[in-house]
Amino acid sequence: MFVKRFIGVTVFVLCVFFSTLAAKLTIMSAILILAVIALYFLMLFVISYFTSKNSNNDTFFIGNRRSPWYLVSIAMIGTSISGVTFISVPGWVLTSKFSYLQMVLGYLLGYFVVANVLLPLYYRLNLTSIYTYLETRFGLLTYKTGASLFLVSRIIGSAFRLFIVSNVLQLAVFNVLGIPFWVTVTLTVVLIWLYTRKGGVRTVLWTDAFQAVAMLSAVGLCAYYIALDLNLTFTGIVKTISQSPLSKVWFFDDVNQRFYFWKQFLSGAFITIVMTGLDQDMMQKNLSCRNYRDARKNMYWYGFAFLPINLLFLSLGVLLYTFAVQRGLPLPAHSDDLFPMIATQGYLPQAVVVLFFLGLIAAAYSSADSALTALTTSFTIDILNTKDLDDAALSRVRQWVHVFISALVVLIILLFNAFKDRSVIDAIFTVAGYTYGPLLGLFAFGLFTRYQVTDWLVPIISLISPISCYLLNKYSYTLLGAYKFGFELILVNGAITFLLLFLARQRGARVQKI
Repeated sequence: MFVKRFIGVTVFVLCVFFSTLAAKLTIMSAILILAVIALYFLMLFVISYFTSKNSNNDTFFIGNRRSPWYLVSIAMIGTSISGVTFISVPGWVLTSKFSYLQMVLGYLLGYFVVANVLLPLYYRLNLTSIYTYLETRFGLLTYKTGASLFLVSRIIGSAFRLFIVSNVLQLAVFNVLGIPFWVTVTLTVVLIWLYTRKGGVRTVLWTDAFQAVAMLSAVGLCAYYIALDLNLTFTGIVKTISQSPLSKVWFFDDVNQRFYFWKQFLSGAFITIVMTGLDQDMMQKNLSCRNYRDARKNMYWYGFAFLPINLLFLSLGVLLYTFAVQRGLPLPAHSDDLFPMIATQGYLPQAVVVLFFLGLIAAAYSSADSALTALTTSFTIDILNTKDLDDAALSRVRQWVHVFISALVVLIILLFNAFKDRSVIDAIFTVAGYTYGPLLGLFAFGLFTRYQVTDWLVPIISLISPISCYLLNKYSYTLLGAYKFGFELILVNGAITFLLLFLARQRGARVQKI
């Protein structure tokens, strides 16, 4: 009870502190932003201190299965919204209007499937790593393949997101102080490693919940300051957004358009199933709940919360656009630059600069700390075969894996920076995204058929499927006329994997329902 009250008071005090500080600022400097970052990490270490007491391997992996469902729900919001999302979603209104809400509605369907199809399976098998199911269902090579697909996707994805945020901080703060990029990145990851190394999931749940509150407070206050500059009351904000041509939500006209409703809705559903239900990072939090009933409750509340949260981000985008038009500011060539440009270039009170960096840090690090914990769990359990180790030996292995994963993330970020070519980095991130398709096909085949497959063929199938999708997407204009793939490509990826698994099935070999 003391810890809960302490964290609640801490969140409140920090929000009041930043609001008061920001309101009085007249000059913003790199030193001040650095002080904000230092204070922010100090709060994370305070949370870590209280939540990592009496921790063990079960604490690190599954929070001793004692996590309150409402805490898990808030923490998952923090994990889901990365620094890239924080920067990008407000700018999306320039190119896609409010069409993203169509995908968010699809998310709700996906969360329902996860809550009622996947979570019961995971709890019934009492899993720590969800990929253990693949060994039970298909065999060792399939199990290793599934875990490897997650590891590749998550390591590259997490490094990419941290790279984007680190780059923003480097340009805005650390270059001014003469601190090189490799020091910025290394120090950031080391700090994340320090506050997650003992408590694992239990610590991450509390830090991510704290960071979710900080991030959403920052977005809401940024919207408030912009509306204040535009002389808009709450009614005026609603009227401005609803009457803006950028607030169009529904797109039913052209099936070839990537904003077409059914493409976005179904893509949202399947992206949620794959990137939440088949992702160790997200499911590890769910598996820390006391029981399946609590985990399902968490999933419902978490899913419904996404609608107003994304509506807030998109509404901020309309306000940013309105502000730019009224001030006669040139719109950026890349929509992702809209929020950073207006927030940090002195067009608004210094409060907005503080809030922007606060929200950016909260969004970035809530994703990063969760990913490091999940990657450590998966590598330790799925790749190193540690199930026969005693608790002390397992603890030593886990700690070294945590160090290894952290160092690997730093290395990949530095490699991204060495490219100095955003298109190359985007391509690497896109390719990593293709690896989620085979996971969708593997789990679907395991859940909805009773066929057994030849185990050694699965790694080959898991390579053929994403390569086929990449080529299909690249040459879609030639092969499919005017049709252009969007997010729905993940469905095609999963379907190809499912079909290839069906063709590779063992004739007459059936398995019992798990």
